[in-house]
Amino acid sequence: MSLLTDLAFEARNTARSVADYVTGTGLRLGVTGLSRAGKTVFITALVQALTTPGARLPVLRAAAEGRITRGVLQPQPDDAVPRFAVEDHLTALTLERRWPESTRRISEIRITIDYERRGGWRPGPASLTLDIVDYPGEWLLDLPLLGKSYAQWSAETLEASAAAARAPLAAAWRGHTALLGADPPASEDEARRCADLFTAYLRASRADLYALSTLPPGRFLMPGDLEGTPMLTFAPLPVAGPARPGSLAAMMERRYESYKALVVRPFFRDHFARLDRQIVLVDALSALNSGPAAVRDLQNAMTDVLQAYRAGRSSLLSTLFRPRIDRILFAATKADHLHHTSHDRLESILRLLVARAIAKAEDVGAKIDVIALAAVRATREAAVRDGRDALDAIVGTPLPGEVIDGQTFDGLAEAAIFPGDLPGDPKAALRGDGLALAEGENDYRFVRFRPPVPEAGPDGAAVLPHIRLDRALQFLLGDKLS
Repeated sequence: MSLLTDLAFEARNTARSVADYVTGTGLRLGVTGLSRAGKTVFITALVQALTTPGARLPVLRAAAEGRITRGVLQPQPDDAVPRFAVEDHLTALTLERRWPESTRRISEIRITIDYERRGGWRPGPASLTLDIVDYPGEWLLDLPLLGKSYAQWSAETLEASAAAARAPLAAAWRGHTALLGADPPASEDEARRCADLFTAYLRASRADLYALSTLPPGRFLMPGDLEGTPMLTFAPLPVAGPARPGSLAAMMERRYESYKALVVRPFFRDHFARLDRQIVLVDALSALNSGPAAVRDLQNAMTDVLQAYRAGRSSLLSTLFRPRIDRILFAATKADHLHHTSHDRLESILRLLVARAIAKAEDVGAKIDVIALAAVRATREAAVRDGRDALDAIVGTPLPGEVIDGQTFDGLAEAAIFPGDLPGDPKAALRGDGLALAEGENDYRFVRFRPPVPEAGPDGAAVLPHIRLDRALQFLLGDKLS
């Protein structure tokens, strides 16, 4: 980014920040998470809760005190960004009882929240404009590339791919790279072959069986309209110094730099740098299920996530001249797959996973919290008798085709399952101890359930049950609604 471009970028951000500071009425909330963390469901549930009278949000103080008068969807504010299709997703959840399709690109939606201020120098009616920005977490992991050369990125990626958990997945790509020899000449066919094998390795790493947090570049797995372009046709090579002109390494390096300049920088400039608050959704249960290598990989990914933030508490000067994200919430999703007695343990495990990241953010003043939640609760809890004993169970409707104890479910019948207990010591999760299950008992953590039958609110509107969505909203928005 040139000096003039930097100055223009900062000038635009300064103008936006001055306007937001003077009016105090705007907030941009970023929602992200790695694959399958539940971003689409979270945003849909958040919008539904804020725009539906009678939504149950007891921990959100403004709602509990009856000071939120209404929440209204507004027209899409940014003509260049797709609107988050909340109506389609709500139809899928409430009428069809199916999980909506995941979004694979950036999207945005705006809500105006009318509320009553409790006091301060301007008590009375007020409004908060909330812009919710949805983007894939893989894009967030791209931001550290801005400070890395092609040689640095190649060395780090090759080293990571040699780890025990990744080496079998990377064998075809690494084997082909080894056969290239020293300093091969530039070749479009060779570049495509290397990029295809590298992408296959990234895709395999993300599969359910391994649940590894993918390495950048994030667009390799979510190419969109960039698919097949030179910007996505490169791969790491073992390079010790400056690439020789006309070599394959020089070709790869040029495309890597184009990726940074034309893909990563515009995302940072146009979207990420404008955020005020952020929630990072984390599918910690999938990592726990896949073993200690996946857990450690997720821990490293969360540390990389925090390196991307312009984090820090906003003072008057920093608010005006360098906007910063001052609140970040890490949320372990799918809490409804566990009994509530394990929720505190899930939070403790996530806190340990993000401890290094939290320390870096708190050093510069950002406020951080960790939570276990289910934005849409697909199960309920029950005590099931086993002889004289009462066992803690969760009850839900498995998706069609799910198999439990040899029974294949049709999407209509309910099932009670015993999810086991997370270890009391969160360090045990990093060692791979995972859930404590009885001998011979199946691991039911990842039975996939249908969305629940919506509850009826006071005015008859459909209300989705949740676990701690209100606590998340209090942390992210509560101070703005006081």
